Amino acid sequence: MFLRRVLETTFQTALAEELARRDMTIRELSNQTGIPLPTLYKISSGERDPRLSTVRGIAEAFEPRQHRSVAVIAARFLLDMIAGKEIEVRDRRYPVRGYAANSLEECLVAAVRAEKEGAVAIVCAPVLASIVERIVDIPVVILKPGPETLHEALESVRRRL
Repeated sequence: MFLRRVLETTFQTALAEELARRDMTIRELSNQTGIPLPTLYKISSGERDPRLSTVRGIAEAFEPRQHRSVAVIAARFLLDMIAGKEIEVRDRRYPVRGYAANSLEECLVAAVRAEKEGAVAIVCAPVLASIVERIVDIPVVILKPGPETLHEALESVRRRL
């Protein structure tokens, strides 16, 4: 909701509305995000435009992505192979979450749902990847046919994150 308001209005307006909606002070936001209080005051007054890292920090505080994972869109029998799997990227663990799909339409819906649910990357079939890359803002890795394909794709995701 916060990011949507940023796009509909100014950052300062969206910030003020979200703070009011949460009954939160700028000081509390500073404590939660680690963004210096003077920086937040300057941004909230319109004296300074926020840096991208500041926008991300505030957005994460207001709209946390609690279920960050790597999404795999595939047929159910392939997903059974990855149940409970995780990958590690720079000392951070990501669970691998399967999205079963049996048609192109189901695959596209799964891709959008995965990103909305906090996926940091998507692994999918080659025929789907070029389309999915156009509709999501996270890395998309191709699942290549073969016995070790899923493990190779997850390794590719790890390198890209």
